[in-house]
Amino acid sequence: MTLFHAVRRSKLALLAATVLTGASLMGLHGHVAEAQQPPFAAAVPQGAPMSFADLIEHVSPSVVSIYASGTVEVDERTIPMPNIPPQFREFFDPFRGGEGAPEPRERRSQGSGFFISAEGYVVTNNHVIDGANEITVALSDGREFEATLIGTDPATDLAVLKVEGEDAFPFVEFDRDPHVRVGDWVIAVGNPYGLSGTATAGIISAIGRPIGNQTYTDFLQIDAPINRGNSGGPTFDIHGNVVGVNSQIFSPTGGNVGIGFAIPSDLAARIADQLIANGEVQRGWLGVSIQTLTEDLAEGLGVDKDLSGVLVADVVEGSPAQEAGLQPNDVVTKFNGDEIEDARDLTRRVGEVAPGDRIRLTVLRDGREETVRVTIAQRKDDTASENTNQPNLDPGQVSMFGMVLEPANDAARERFNLDDQVGLVVSAVDRGSEAANKGIRPGDLIVEATGRDVASAADFREAVQAARDNGRRALLVRVVSQGGVRYAALEFQDEE
Repeated sequence: MTLFHAVRRSKLALLAATVLTGASLMGLHGHVAEAQQPPFAAAVPQGAPMSFADLIEHVSPSVVSIYASGTVEVDERTIPMPNIPPQFREFFDPFRGGEGAPEPRERRSQGSGFFISAEGYVVTNNHVIDGANEITVALSDGREFEATLIGTDPATDLAVLKVEGEDAFPFVEFDRDPHVRVGDWVIAVGNPYGLSGTATAGIISAIGRPIGNQTYTDFLQIDAPINRGNSGGPTFDIHGNVVGVNSQIFSPTGGNVGIGFAIPSDLAARIADQLIANGEVQRGWLGVSIQTLTEDLAEGLGVDKDLSGVLVADVVEGSPAQEAGLQPNDVVTKFNGDEIEDARDLTRRVGEVAPGDRIRLTVLRDGREETVRVTIAQRKDDTASENTNQPNLDPGQVSMFGMVLEPANDAARERFNLDDQVGLVVSAVDRGSEAANKGIRPGDLIVEATGRDVASAADFREAVQAARDNGRRALLVRVVSQGGVRYAALEFQDEE
């Protein structure tokens, strides 16, 4: 190759490189392409680690595995045998306990927990150790200790244990004033399926989740994978503070599907403090039956349908509520100046009040706003088909809203097994009627309508007419049933 050809080839290569480089900087129309920005989700927030390894290494010694065992008595003779003819079942008695006493069976469970003090106090879920006779706490270094149960709170599914050792135990601390947000990183450490020391990471998916009938807990929803055995373990923020106690998962298969729930750390800290100090949790008690004020109930009361609050359905005799003058038909709108959202909100607020403390309730009564001051007491442990054929009405009966009412006389009380109460007995309810849709059943007792006592058909008709004269679109009735006392708003139809 001559020098000329070498130089020429070099120039062509340089030109090609220049063209290619220029092409990479030019758009299809010859404009200079803008420099691409990194995806927003890829940005690392200030203070967030590129790895959780240091954090997990620091907090893992405080996380323990919990093994609980106990015995339950099971009468195996009561186990059904649907596929075995009755005449042959006696031959299976030796395998089902025979004629002897119920057979005890061992119950075992395992979960997670964590130390909250150097003295050996451990927090876990109540359902992990419920009914256990023996509880063992296993540390990540292989040591095992027998644990003493300090106290439990089934209402929040929390429990505190205590172990004794010669040395101080590694522990972590609750964030007692958490300011978590949806999207914040969380790390769960625990014992899923017996695999101790398992760490998973994710984010907070939602805040303030009410789950089932757990009145006192608004859960954190997290997507950090938790499974069976994670129960009672801690959820950490990126600073190593406990922001939650893993409690439940939502799963159609029993495994993780990215929806887990943790008890918020501020609530868990308060419960743990009470269990350590008293061995139990003391909650405030007001002594009322309440229900959330819905649009139809508001219509029946003649108040603003957008009003938030709770309707007092019943007041317990001798309760703080009765002593303070609360009455059925009162609408509680504020608690110590803060608005009440619903019945669950009021119950939780009252439960957080220490017995003996005085609270202030804002109440709407007969269209006027009043203030009621109540000294809270201590809460004690809480320990029919529809008839579609309407009978011929007697003169003392009334048929409205798809139900038949009759006075609560001796015959009606005996027929429906009612106590000695005055009112109108629901003797029949049409399927799909307004009464049926509002949960009224045969045997229920209606004792009040639009604030008036009703003991006869005439009383009920007068209450209906009064409601209509006042421009009401619904009749508010007070219903006594096996489930308790409540109000129902029965909307007027053309025939009523």
